[in-house]
Amino acid sequence: MRPDLPHAPPDAVAQVALRCRKRVTQRALLAAGVAMVPLPGVDWVTDVGLLIQLLPEITSAFGLSPAQVERLAPERRVVVYKAISAGSSLVLGRLVTRELVMTVLKAVGLRLSTQQAAKYLPVAGQLASAALTYSALKYVCEMHIRQCEWVARQLLLPAPDARAG
Repeated sequence: MRPDLPHAPPDAVAQVALRCRKRVTQRALLAAGVAMVPLPGVDWVTDVGLLIQLLPEITSAFGLSPAQVERLAPERRVVVYKAISAGSSLVLGRLVTRELVMTVLKAVGLRLSTQQAAKYLPVAGQLASAALTYSALKYVCEMHIRQCEWVARQLLLPAPDARAG
């Protein structure tokens, strides 16, 4: 359930963010478990797959997916796009592709070589790989949730009075 952005109370936005954070934690724990398996590449396929799924889910939960925005009245759509561009998101307002996810993961410093190398150290390396996976997914999704939350809150602000100023 997402807030109807033009009429949602601010606490509804916080509730959506909380639900998204819970979902991200569940999925990040799953990815961390996969990261402990010492098979090269399996964790990266999982990470990319999870992000390709989670990022649009988060966007939709806030009512900011491209399809949701396109259904808005033209004036409202312009406001949404301006709020999205002001938030300077790497992901918001874009089609989430494998290439975009790889760019985002590189931006947070998670490198395939570091994570893969850590896996081959007995136990400690696998734990380090799991921790890297968990923290990177949580970080990327948290930044996206914050950006969506910021845009949603901007849309809840009263429109400026044309007569003022």
